[in-house]
Amino acid sequence: MINKTIASILVLSIGLVGCSENGQNKNGQEEEVVENPASQTIPKEAEGLLGRWDLTLDMDGSPAPGWLEVSLSGFSTLVGNFVSYTGSARPVSHIKLDGNTFSFAIPPQWEGGAGDFVVEGEFTEGALKGTLTSNKGESYSFTGVPAPYLVRESQPEWGDEIVLFNGEDLSGWNLSADKENWVVEDGILVCKEAGANLISEETFDDFKLTAEFRYPEGSNSGIYLRGRYEVQIEDSPLDKHPGSLYFGGIYGFLSPNRMATLGPNEWQEFEITLVGRLVTIVANGHTIISEQEIPGITGGALDSNEGERGPIYLQGDHGPIEFRKLTIIPAKN
Repeated sequence: MINKTIASILVLSIGLVGCSENGQNKNGQEEEVVENPASQTIPKEAEGLLGRWDLTLDMDGSPAPGWLEVSLSGFSTLVGNFVSYTGSARPVSHIKLDGNTFSFAIPPQWEGGAGDFVVEGEFTEGALKGTLTSNKGESYSFTGVPAPYLVRESQPEWGDEIVLFNGEDLSGWNLSADKENWVVEDGILVCKEAGANLISEETFDDFKLTAEFRYPEGSNSGIYLRGRYEVQIEDSPLDKHPGSLYFGGIYGFLSPNRMATLGPNEWQEFEITLVGRLVTIVANGHTIISEQEIPGITGGALDSNEGERGPIYLQGDHGPIEFRKLTIIPAKN
C-alpha cells in the first residue's frame, strides 16, 4: 500500500504538471498558481517606479532627506519601504499606481497622533516629484532620484589611521545646533544630555572606524556612517532578541546576529567597516553583521546624497554617551 504522504505528493505533482502559467489547467479550470519569483514579469506601467529612490523634502525652505523603495509583490501588487524625515524605515503595504502617478498611506510612527501620512507623486524621465502630507495636515513637497548601487569593483586599499578625537578638545568637529552638551573631561568626549549632534569636519567614502564608548542606564545614541547610516547604540536589555532598532543594528534595516552589548556603564567597542553599501560590524569582539547591504539612509540622516562622501556623526539629541577613542582608516582614493 502506498504511504498517504507519498500519494499526496504524487497527486500534487500531477496537478502542477497540468497547470499553465495563468492558473488554469488544460480543461480551462482554475488551479493553484505555482509561485516563481524568478519568472515575474514587471507590469509595463510600473517599470519606471520600481527600485530605490533618494528623496529630498522641502520643509518650509529647509531640505530634509527621505528614501523610498518600490518592489513588486506577486504579479501586480506594488509594496515598499519608506524613510520619512523622522523615525525608522517603515513598510508600505500597498502602493497604488495610475499611469505615472502613485500614492500610498502609512500610519504614524514616533510622530504620534491619529490618522495616516499620505504620499502622492509622479515619476517621469527617471525622477520623482510629489507631496507628503502628515497626519497633522502639514504638507511638504519632495523630489527623488534613483539611489546609486555603490558597488565596488575591487577591495579597497587602506590608507593611514586618522585620530578623530584628540582627547583634549572638539577640534575637527562641528555641533549641529547652538548647544553645549558636548565637552571633554579627563580625556573623555562626553555628551552630558540631549542636545546637539557632533559632526566631523572631514568627510569619508569607504573606511574602517573604531569607537570605544560608554553609556548610562536607559540612554540612546548612535554613530552615523557618512552621516547617513546609523549604527544604533542603545541600552538594550540582554533578554531581548536582537533587532535593527537595538544595540548594534543599522537602524530600521539590519539586525545583528546576537545581542552583544555589555550593558550600561561599561566601556564597549565597535569596529565598523563600510565599503560601498556593505557594512561589517564587530561589537565587543563578536562579528554581529558581516558584509550586509545597507538599503538606504536611516532616520536622522544629514542628507540623502548617497553617492557622495560624508562625515562621521555622533548622535547627541537623544541621551548621554561618552567616547574615549575614535579612529578611522579611510580607503585610498
